[in-house]
Amino acid sequence: MRRLRWILIAIGALVVLVVGGTWFYIHVIEGPAPKPLTFQGRDAAVTTSLAPSGQASTTAAPASTAAPAASGLAGKWTATGESQAGYRVKEILFGQHTEAVGRTNAVTGEVDIAGSAVQSASFSVDLTQVTSDQRDRDGQFRGRIMNVAQFPTATFTLTQPVGITADAADRQEVPLKATGDLTVRGTTKTVIVDLVARRNGGNIEVNGSIPIVFAEWGIPNPTFGPASTEDHGVIEFLLVFTRVA
Repeated sequence: MRRLRWILIAIGALVVLVVGGTWFYIHVIEGPAPKPLTFQGRDAAVTTSLAPSGQASTTAAPASTAAPAASGLAGKWTATGESQAGYRVKEILFGQHTEAVGRTNAVTGEVDIAGSAVQSASFSVDLTQVTSDQRDRDGQFRGRIMNVAQFPTATFTLTQPVGITADAADRQEVPLKATGDLTVRGTTKTVIVDLVARRNGGNIEVNGSIPIVFAEWGIPNPTFGPASTEDHGVIEFLLVFTRVA
């Protein structure tokens, strides 16, 4: 009986150590997952990077009150290196809830605006460049989960024109819906995406997310080792376009 008691105590202590250690790692060492991509987050990050050395600031730069007409947006626009895209999946590690987030700036794309509508648009994400804060997770993502050797990119192509607002002021956020073909891991489906767009100085910026149920896209469940995930996640993006013609 004494031996059994010590075995049970040892097992209990091990459980406490594992759970407590996991909590400490997630919440103290690793820290919270990156926040979702938003215009507000981008403004704060840009302002911080422009602050004098040693004087970090998170106050966004003042917006212009100019109201460019829709015709002023006409032309061809291309994605810049400031664009970001990636995934967000809820994860449970030894009973502790967290989020797995991977991102990349390896995004290319074009938008063609004519009249008062976006006539065509497409963008592509290089999945081989997506990284998170965990090397093992990245290995699983590139290998078993997304098989980037065979399917190195995810793409979206607009299939219906999207009307744009003619009187939006600079940095005024405009909600839009875009219908297009999304291709992930070799599977293509038509999706309707809720977007928020704005004119920011000389750029057009587009922010949004697309929910993904893994089985519907032929994506193996990301669960591996002690980390389990839900059967769905989101693709999130914040695209920055500059005029080229």
